[in-house]
Amino acid sequence: MITLSPAIRRQSLIAGLLALLLFIAGVYGQAPIGFDSRFVLFAQEMLRHGPTVFPTTYSQPYADYSALSTLFIWLLALPFGAINTLTAWLPSAIAGGVIVMLMYRLLAVHSQRWALISIALLMLTSTFITEVRAVSQDLMLAAVALSVFYLGYAHDHFGSGRRWPLIFVLLLLGFGIRGPIGLVVPTGMLCSYYLLNRQWTRLFVFGVLASILLAACVGLLLWLAKLSGGEAFLQDVIRMQFMGRMDGSEGVSGSLYYFTSSLGNYALAYPLAIVVLAAAWLSKPHQRGPALRLVQYCAAAGLIVMVGLSIPQAKKARYLLPMLPMAAIIAAYPFQVAHGRVFAWLRGIIQALWLLTPLLLIVALLVARRKFPELLTGVMPVLIVLGLLQLLALSRLWKPRWRAEVLALSAVLALWTVYAAVFEPVERALYDTRSFSRAAFAQVQQNPAPLVLHGMGKDAKAIKFMVNVEQDLQPQFTETVQQLEALQGPAWLIMDSKDLQSLQGTPLASLQPVLSGRFDKNDYVLLYLKPL
Repeated sequence: MITLSPAIRRQSLIAGLLALLLFIAGVYGQAPIGFDSRFVLFAQEMLRHGPTVFPTTYSQPYADYSALSTLFIWLLALPFGAINTLTAWLPSAIAGGVIVMLMYRLLAVHSQRWALISIALLMLTSTFITEVRAVSQDLMLAAVALSVFYLGYAHDHFGSGRRWPLIFVLLLLGFGIRGPIGLVVPTGMLCSYYLLNRQWTRLFVFGVLASILLAACVGLLLWLAKLSGGEAFLQDVIRMQFMGRMDGSEGVSGSLYYFTSSLGNYALAYPLAIVVLAAAWLSKPHQRGPALRLVQYCAAAGLIVMVGLSIPQAKKARYLLPMLPMAAIIAAYPFQVAHGRVFAWLRGIIQALWLLTPLLLIVALLVARRKFPELLTGVMPVLIVLGLLQLLALSRLWKPRWRAEVLALSAVLALWTVYAAVFEPVERALYDTRSFSRAAFAQVQQNPAPLVLHGMGKDAKAIKFMVNVEQDLQPQFTETVQQLEALQGPAWLIMDSKDLQSLQGTPLASLQPVLSGRFDKNDYVLLYLKPL
C-alpha cells in the first residue's frame, strides 16, 4: 500500500491551479467563433429566460444536449450579467485543471518526474490545447472519467475510502454533461481496472448498478424531453442523442478512425504510448512493479474508450479526450524507469524534440510572417519570448538535474505562447462574425422590418449571427431563390455575396447591398427589400 502524503496532495493542488491559470491566460473579451457560438447562444438565452432542462435556440429547446454544461456557464456569468469568453471557457479550463491534479496524484507517489512529464505531454497535445480554451463537453467528460478511475485506483493503492456514492454522483454528472456516452465512458474505464485486477465481484456489482443507473437516466431524459417539447421533440432527442450517432445519420467514419487519426490528433502522447507499451511488454522481469502495473491499468482504460467509441458510426477527434490522460501517463513512463536501452533512446528523442520546440516555432513564425504579413504584424514580442525559452532549454542541456523537466517546461510555454498570442488572434480575425453581425443588426434596428437569413442554416451559420445579437430575435429562413422571390417587402436580407450573384435574372437582382463585410471567412451582404 502506497501512502498519498499531504505534501503530494498540496503539490497536486498547486499543479492544478497553475495549469488553470495557464488555460485562461489572456481570456476575456474575444468574440465567439466556430463551435463555441452554439454554446454561448445557449447560455445567452438561459441568462435572458432562466434555466431549462434543455438549452434553447430561438427560444425553442435544442435536442442534442441537456442543459447542464450550459448551466455551468450561466452560473459563472451571473456576477457579470453577460456571457463572455472567460465564463464560457472556464468550465473547460477547470476540467483541465482537475485532470492535471489527478494525474499528479496518480504518479507523484512513484516519481515526481513521471508526474510532471506526463502533464507536459498532455499539455503539448493539440486537441487538448484547442479544447481547454473552448467550450468543451468532452473535456469535462474526460475529467469525470479520470476522477472515477482515480477513485477506484486510490481505494486499492492509496488506502482511500471506497467512496461509492461519489463515484455514482460522478456518473450522473457525466450523463448530465454528455448524455449516455457520459455515463458509459467512465463506467467502462473503471470496469477495465476491475477486470485487469480480477476483482470479479466488484466488476459485476458495479457494472449492474451502472447499467441500472444508465437505464434510469435515459428514461428520465426521455420523459423530460416529452415534457419540454412534446412528442416531436422527444423523437428529435432520440435521433440526435442516440440513433443518429449509432446509425451514421450524424456522420460516418471508419472503424479504425480513432486508432489511426490519433497519431496526429493526439501526438505526441498517443504514438509515444504505443511505442512505450511495446517496449514495456518486452521489458525484463526485474523492471516490473507497481509503476508498470499502473501503466497496464491506464492502457486497459484507454483501450476500452477507443474500442467503445469506435462502435458508433459518428466519430470526432474530441470525443476521444477521456483517453488522453492515459496515453500521456504511458508515454511518460520512460522517465520513470532507469533500465532498458529502448527507454533510454525514447528519453533522448523526447528531450531532443522539446529542446528544438522553441527554435522550430521561431522558424515557423518567420516563414508565416513572410507569407502572410497582413495577418502577422505583431509577432516580435512572441519571437523574443521564444528566444528566451530556447536559451532556458539550452542552459540545462549539459546539466542532468531537472533537465527533462526544464526542457518540457520550455516546450510547453513556447507552444502555448504561440497558440494564445498568435494562432488564436489570427483565427478569430479570419473567422470573425461579430463585426458584420452587429453592423447589420444596427441597420435593422434603425429601420425595423423582418430579417431573413438566406442559405445560412438554422443550426449552422445562422447561430453565428444570432450569438452576436444581444436580444431575442426570430428571423425567417430561406434556402432557394424561389423562396426569396416569394418574400413581400419590407424585409432585410442577409446572404453570402456568391448567393447574391445567383439572383441575376430575378426581380431581386437590382437590390444593392446596404452593407458588405466579412462573416466567418466569407463575404456577406445586407440587402433591403422595399415594400411594393
